[in-house]
Amino acid sequence: MKNKYRMRYWRIVLFFARVTVSIIFWDIFLSRIGLGFLGRNSRTQRLRGIAIRFRALAIHLGGVMIKVGQFLSARLDVLPPEITDELAGLQDEVPPVDYESIRVQTELELGSALDKVFLVFEKAPIAAASLGQVHRARLFPHEAETVGFENVVVKVLRPNIEQIVDVDMSALRVVGGWLKRYRPVSDRADVPAIVEEFAATIREEVDYLSEGKNAEAFATNFKGDENVYVPRVVWTRTSRRVLTLEDVSAIKITDYEAITAAGINRGAVADRLLATYLKQIFEDGFFHADPHPGNLFVSPLHEKNEDGTAKFRLTFIDFGMVGRMPERLVEGLREAVISVGLQDASRLIKAYQTLGVLLPSANIKLLEEASTQVFDRFWGMSMNELRSIRHDEMMKFGLQFRELMLTMPFQLPENLLLLGRTIGILSGMCTGLNADFNLWLQLAPYAKKLTEGENGSTFDVFLNEAGELLKTLIAIPGRTERVLGRIERGELNVQMPLVNIQISYLERSLNRLTGGIVFLGLLISGAILYDGHVLLAQGLFGGAILALFYTAFLARGKRPFR
Repeated sequence: MKNKYRMRYWRIVLFFARVTVSIIFWDIFLSRIGLGFLGRNSRTQRLRGIAIRFRALAIHLGGVMIKVGQFLSARLDVLPPEITDELAGLQDEVPPVDYESIRVQTELELGSALDKVFLVFEKAPIAAASLGQVHRARLFPHEAETVGFENVVVKVLRPNIEQIVDVDMSALRVVGGWLKRYRPVSDRADVPAIVEEFAATIREEVDYLSEGKNAEAFATNFKGDENVYVPRVVWTRTSRRVLTLEDVSAIKITDYEAITAAGINRGAVADRLLATYLKQIFEDGFFHADPHPGNLFVSPLHEKNEDGTAKFRLTFIDFGMVGRMPERLVEGLREAVISVGLQDASRLIKAYQTLGVLLPSANIKLLEEASTQVFDRFWGMSMNELRSIRHDEMMKFGLQFRELMLTMPFQLPENLLLLGRTIGILSGMCTGLNADFNLWLQLAPYAKKLTEGENGSTFDVFLNEAGELLKTLIAIPGRTERVLGRIERGELNVQMPLVNIQISYLERSLNRLTGGIVFLGLLISGAILYDGHVLLAQGLFGGAILALFYTAFLARGKRPFR
């Protein structure tokens, strides 16, 4: 058994080692020596290859690797289709555990033979997840009468899953240690802390008593809301490794054809899903943190809306992974939503600072200007419209704010791990339901609602904003006088950070290109002369190495003064 776990550990570590080496060579090294086009031309094929290998590894190993794949497969809004398409099947491809192992585990946990605990227990699982397995069952009549339902689903942890999780997390800690030594990553995230938070979340997820309590807390938060449903827990048939719940099976949220066939408006499903999460995050401070397609159902109701579409409710299952919102995090996110709804770039930057997602070296003025440009150019566009933006327009924006694109002045605090993962999956899911899903229009009314709650009314908020504007207007004459005085004395300096940044970047690019050309020239010349003039060829090879070193580490130019 120990050898089995040791092999598992090394398979995970070696997989990520190969991926890391590949990225360093193709995306970093070649770019530094002026050959970045080679990496760009092969990127699609390489990404697809990595995704295929990861999916095979995750299916074979299960455990935490499936959780990682589920997250990546849902990032339709960020990751390229080469990755998401390959990983999409991970939701349904986890191999099941044999029935005999499940029977033994269940009987040990519940302290009785299976036929004494359930009237019916189906041998074939209805779902095989990364950490557990789900079987349909039926309660005895006397117990069904007590709880109010007879059809249940029974979640049983996979045998030895605790040891498997420990092995997987040990491997991820090693990978996190590598990333900690890579400056561009370590500057933006405390990777070991993030791994430890993820480990704590997984440990909670393999405790079904905790999951049952989470489900009841979630149901309490939505009590009286007919649009959301949570299965009830059968506590007399629940333990740390076995969880019995009301059977609430319905249409999977990614079964788009079935949703449409039921007469349900898919756009309405996306809108309600987002609204539900906005309530969880900003009002309850407690959210379902694993919204992958296997954990969300659309349940048709026997009623019609005024437009003729069928009414429905969202059904949430699997509360092993939940997030809790500290007050400072809620405050920062509230500010972010309000600023996006009001298209207020300055307020958005303050929200970033409250959340702690900006690096100390971040160029605040440039970031604010970029945010303003984003609002001006892209605010109000649906995801489908954003995808249709012309390439030259995106290139123009990228060139204008190249320094931000290169430095990416953001960091990931560990307390945002679960929330970031959840929002990422949620965004991809809403886009899948409705290609024209418009996040901006969904946030705008919620931002208004939040501003009304800031000081009791929108009028109070207006007075606050008017006060800030008045302060600015009062200060204008004094500032104008100081500027005119500096012009008269010839002391006025005009800063053009974007121009300086672009000139600096152009200088570095030319240096790298020159070095790359010299490197290739010396290398090819040495190869041609190697047969007849060995010493000369060796000298050329030495010169090529020096040119390579210069290109990779020295020919980077000076960064512009900011």
